[in-house]
Amino acid sequence: MSTTATEITDIKHFINGQPTAGSGTATQPVYNPATGEITGQLHLASPEDLAQTVAAAHAAADSWGEVSIVKRTKVMFRFQQLLTEHTDDLARLVTSEHGKVLSDAAGEVARGIEVVEYAAGISQSLKGEYSDQVSTGIDVFSFRQPLGVVAGITPFNFPVMVPLWMAPVAIATGNAFILKPSERDPSAALLIAELFKQAGLPDGVFQVLHGGKETVDGLLSHPDVDGISFVGSTPIAKYVHETATKYGKRVQALGGAKNHAVIMPDADMEQAADHINAAAFGSAGQRCMAISVAVAVGEAADILVDKLAERARGVNVSHGFDEKADMGPVITPASKTRLQKIVGEAEQAGAALILDGRDLVVKNHENGFFVGPTILDRVNREMSAYTEEIFGPVLVVLRVDSLDEAIDVVNANPYGNGTAIFTSSGSHARNYTRRIHVGMVGVNVPLPVPVAWHSFGGWKNSLFGEHHIYGPDGVRFYTRGKAVTQRWPEPAQLSTASYSFPSN
Repeated sequence: MSTTATEITDIKHFINGQPTAGSGTATQPVYNPATGEITGQLHLASPEDLAQTVAAAHAAADSWGEVSIVKRTKVMFRFQQLLTEHTDDLARLVTSEHGKVLSDAAGEVARGIEVVEYAAGISQSLKGEYSDQVSTGIDVFSFRQPLGVVAGITPFNFPVMVPLWMAPVAIATGNAFILKPSERDPSAALLIAELFKQAGLPDGVFQVLHGGKETVDGLLSHPDVDGISFVGSTPIAKYVHETATKYGKRVQALGGAKNHAVIMPDADMEQAADHINAAAFGSAGQRCMAISVAVAVGEAADILVDKLAERARGVNVSHGFDEKADMGPVITPASKTRLQKIVGEAEQAGAALILDGRDLVVKNHENGFFVGPTILDRVNREMSAYTEEIFGPVLVVLRVDSLDEAIDVVNANPYGNGTAIFTSSGSHARNYTRRIHVGMVGVNVPLPVPVAWHSFGGWKNSLFGEHHIYGPDGVRFYTRGKAVTQRWPEPAQLSTASYSFPSN
């Protein structure tokens, strides 16, 4: 498939069951990162579009929340089947606008479908509790009800998977959901909306609204939006959490990451190098769970760096539709420029530049936003290459003398999203997993993304709010508990009302 655009697509909103350009006049170009060409013009929402979308969601939530769990889960089963049938279509949209290779895009869809399958069994997670005869003739039971209208604000790096981490759980638990996707790769969201409609979801229960900060602020402050789910950078996550909380909303805001992999001298170095290389450079490093720091302990360092460099030199960088490609471009020219600057600063500060991908050019795609795999050794914790969330194909190597020192390095970092340890020692692994201040930990697994029936979320500056995303925490986030204390006295029974506080 050619990556050259033959026409510019008109990318609309999806409001109350229909694609629409809305009432706004502002548009924004969408690019193919592999060619640098404009492939679409995105309509941005006006305040009137936002008001219309929230009103439709508010009306739909009232009726959808009363639909039986069985009927809601039937929609999820149909939606899961449609997603499976349209995996290739979704993957191609992602590759065209994000740039990740086609197989990676298809894998993203598959992980999203996993959450839909979890949502299809939501009845198990919504079972309440019942206590009989807590006092004479009195029973207590509890159950969970939907919040109402919830909005998801999602990032460019997973335009299918992250929306599917949110929307299926929110909808299966009885809410109406408004998706505000990234303006950089918005088209997959519209296909998801169409598939929800084909699955039988009523109009207004799932909608797509495009826009920038004005639209985000409108969702954060609208009185009829009850909850906000966000995934993105830490500064924006913090802003979303503070703003939406101020307006009385429930918020889960997942922020940035600086994921460390600790490599012990007793690790299988071949396996460690293979997995760290893939975790650092897959999707051009544009994953919130990417390994961006290798912490080499003792004599592991020299061996590891040699093996990482050997593998990184063999990474095939090309456009995403190239079947032989291992990774594609970064998302924008600004991202490429920023990466080049950070690597240059680290080299000037004394880091050893083992592999330099800053000036990579892909044949016949000279205008694409490509950066090749880059490895910086002997980095210290003051360098911007370490302190900043690079979000690109740059791996930095820190050298330490012991596991205790490695743990101190990871725990001192302000981020706490994901981490991994490579070792053949169960003692080292247990010590690390218990002591580390990070939300998701892998043992010889570099990308420890939990399966759908667990929950995804970090610690420290990687999460603002109490709840992690999808899984049991997702159900708790999109619902609120209600406890009922009831008595059914016989008609002739004498009243036992008391002016004292009731006791058992």
